[in-house]
Amino acid sequence: GAGGAGRRGRAAPRAAAESANQESRYGACWPERCVVPEVEKRLGEDGYKKTISLLGSTGSIGTQTLDIVAEHPDKFEVSALSAGRNVSLLAEQTKAFKPRLVSVGSEALVPELKAALGDMGEDAPEIVWGDEGAVEVARHSEASAVVTGIVGCAGLQPTVEAIKAGKDICLANKETLIAGGPHIVPLIEKHGVKILPADSEHSALFQCIQGLPEGGLRRIILTASGGAFRDFGLEEMKFMAQNDPAALHAKATTHPNWDMGAKITCDSATLMNKSLEVIEAHYLYGTSYDNIDVVIHPQSIIHSMVETADSSVLAQLGWPDMRLPILYTLSWPERVMTSEETWPRLDFLKMGDLTFKAPDTEKYPSLTMGYAAGRAGGTMTGVYSAANEAAVALFLDKKIGYFDIFSCVEKACDAHRNDLILDPSLDDIVETDQWARRHVESIVTSDMAISA
Repeated sequence: GAGGAGRRGRAAPRAAAESANQESRYGACWPERCVVPEVEKRLGEDGYKKTISLLGSTGSIGTQTLDIVAEHPDKFEVSALSAGRNVSLLAEQTKAFKPRLVSVGSEALVPELKAALGDMGEDAPEIVWGDEGAVEVARHSEASAVVTGIVGCAGLQPTVEAIKAGKDICLANKETLIAGGPHIVPLIEKHGVKILPADSEHSALFQCIQGLPEGGLRRIILTASGGAFRDFGLEEMKFMAQNDPAALHAKATTHPNWDMGAKITCDSATLMNKSLEVIEAHYLYGTSYDNIDVVIHPQSIIHSMVETADSSVLAQLGWPDMRLPILYTLSWPERVMTSEETWPRLDFLKMGDLTFKAPDTEKYPSLTMGYAAGRAGGTMTGVYSAANEAAVALFLDKKIGYFDIFSCVEKACDAHRNDLILDPSLDDIVETDQWARRHVESIVTSDMAISA
């Protein structure tokens, strides 16, 4: 970043006004436009396939990616897989897709995997393990792109190694840009690789900026379903927190439109996921935080929009389905014909009305906090994300209440102000992530001691 080379850019010595907003310091993956390259060879033409490696093959992104590969075997193949502890599913995937390299969570799991793959003969892959194994998968020589389906900061190192090896990144790991942005965006620019976002909102934006001329992008509009509490008033929620916290807890973990895990469903209820997407959009497209808006759109049909310089608005629409953005990261810049049986097409008459409203920042303080963390830059966004993750885990565990999630995150960000590192190394990023989690635990422990 600007002026940050060769020293750990701590915020303190700078003029207050300048250090308050660091948003243009790091560049962007796609600076407000995407020049679409000419396709030299089309997928599936004359036996041409795109070869990918896959991190986190047994998780939800991983299994959906492999479903797509299985549906289009003439266009995609997998050269390497990494997973954690789910050996039986990994063995099943290895037999089905015959990768050359497979990595498992720890060395202790290798004998079990070998036994499960016993009948593969010459098709048996090389087996590696642990963090080093994931790195080997990420930079596998035959892959031209890597799908990063590992959750958390564990995805950072393999992603960095893949970028250094010149691989395009099909990005499904949010920490890569939210925590790692200040370190990773300059690296992407240096190695000339492409980041292809697998998140539905960022995929929508990416699809909308294809072919925009320089200076063509004016504003980004991220849509949010509004989550579980979109039809609840703040007073009603406070009443539930006081009188029926169990009902509030159950509601926070049930999503009206998408079928997702408990953590992301809760992030959708708090709108924390949207504030994290605002930060990610900034690192992806370089748009100033002043020009990134959030609008509540309960039907989740418009996945996001861009406004162009001349006030035209481009939107990407579709049924809520996570597979489409994943497919687009694999096929880009091409479009793959999909089957109507497995990929229902959007029917405007069945779709009904589309409605929009402004998010209530009193009900969703996460938005204000997310923009502030983004403008602070450096390690602040990683602290914001990690503190939220720790707080949500405590909430799911019923150790704290719903509204405590916001206060935990706010306290962690406040406590980090004096230690903010503007141009962090990868180690700095991982360390501040761990610090934020410990800090939230300590806030809760001391609060519990006081209330006991």
